[in-house]
Amino acid sequence: VYEAIEVAKATGKVKKGTNEVTKALEKGNAKLVAIAKDVSPPEIVMHLPVLAKEKGVLCYTVDTKEELAAAAGLEVPTSTVCIIVEGDAAPILKELGKAKDE
Repeated sequence: VYEAIEVAKATGKVKKGTNEVTKALEKGNAKLVAIAKDVSPPEIVMHLPVLAKEKGVLCYTVDTKEELAAAAGLEVPTSTVCIIVEGDAAPILKELGKAKDE
């Protein structure tokens, strides 16, 4: 998941933060959503997996906000990131989708 975010950041487009990710999901633009497990309170991001499932978007949880931010090229922690334009990460997303289906 981190690799997909790093590649998409370099060659495509990513959105960072719960509000931006929510808007991208509602508009149907998101291709993959990553949510940090250490968000406090967890209610801040509880709606995202449900929304992602409704929209048929891959949704993953990752260990920490710091690791997620590093993958997205941020210096401050972020609770959520989504990929809008895959860029060169398209094959990685395809593999993640296959793994999720199994």
